[in-house]
Amino acid sequence: MNQQPPRISCQKCKFFHVTWDRSFPYGCKAMGFKGKTMPYLMVFQASGKPCLAYEEREPTSKQEN
Repeated sequence: MNQQPPRISCQKCKFFHVTWDRSFPYGCKAMGFKGKTMPYLMVFQASGKPCLAYEEREPTSKQEN
């Protein structure tokens, strides 16, 4: 049976970052890797478990002029 990974929004995680490497554009600072797909998918494919490092990013306050 093919198990589906839980949907995690990496863009909302404080460890997610976009790299300058065109071959590996997405990265996770907590796990220390970068890849072609979103980090939560890479974690699930490697371990069969959802990402345990996910922490929601603090919202940024907009500056008023």
